[in-house]
Amino acid sequence: MTDAAPQILSDDLVSAFQIEGLPVRGRVVRLGEAVNEVLTRHSYPEPVANLLGEACALAALVGSSLKFEGRLIVQAQGDGPVRYVVVDYDTSGGLRGYCRFDPDEVAAVSEGFARPGAKTLLGGGVFIMTLDQGADMERYQGVTAIEGESLALCAEQYFMQSEQIPTRVRLAVGQVDTGEGMTWRAGGILIQTIAGDETRGETKEAWNHAQALFETTGEDELIDPTVPTATLLWRLFNEDGVRLIDEKPLRAFCRCSEERIGVVLQSFSPEEKAEMIEPDGKIHVTCEYCSRVYALEPDGAA
Repeated sequence: MTDAAPQILSDDLVSAFQIEGLPVRGRVVRLGEAVNEVLTRHSYPEPVANLLGEACALAALVGSSLKFEGRLIVQAQGDGPVRYVVVDYDTSGGLRGYCRFDPDEVAAVSEGFARPGAKTLLGGGVFIMTLDQGADMERYQGVTAIEGESLALCAEQYFMQSEQIPTRVRLAVGQVDTGEGMTWRAGGILIQTIAGDETRGETKEAWNHAQALFETTGEDELIDPTVPTATLLWRLFNEDGVRLIDEKPLRAFCRCSEERIGVVLQSFSPEEKAEMIEPDGKIHVTCEYCSRVYALEPDGAA
């Protein structure tokens, strides 16, 4: 008798959790179809796809905690082979992302045994998180330098410098054979300590304990499609007990539309638009996020 095939679980979910008895809370994200759609919209080299996948997981981890309707934009830009990576998280659970890079420079830094990380790919630059609560509200933006070889380290530094919240982050991206071919998956986990007060007392010891357990997180576990979120959390925190608070679905999406593109084209002069007209008599615009091509009538873009 042969073993049954592993069950592929539903994912594209971000979940909040609380470690019982400890002043530590967290969130965990598991991305399958959603991140695969984002990463396959362009022909990204493997290191670039990995970087963008990490940014998607990070945006979901942080964005899912927002208490307002709007957007979180996670962005890193520098002078390295990858000029910038950006992910837009909508509080309804939508994700879109894009990387701009130099293929030859990426190939050059990818030689060798180790996959290049964020610092190598982005070079010197900045890590940015932007909160957008809509047109009637002022945007909030936090900026820190890119330090460390991963976006997880960038995020930890951001929370410490911008919000003074001790935070640990782990991100993982990889390709997994689901039985229907290789597909991209991403996962991540974040924990934060709750500040001590008269009721809780000193929380440093509890935080150190939680971090020690957190360090045992395996990247393979974060992207394994056969390991449920509840099982992953139990493996990490069963010593203290852990409680899932809620789950939120995630999906790939894009904001582009013919109307939005038309509004952008209105900012160009008639002479500039005349130069954009292709042999078929239309202006063709490709969305850099989803690669959809729009063919607009020049007069309609006026």
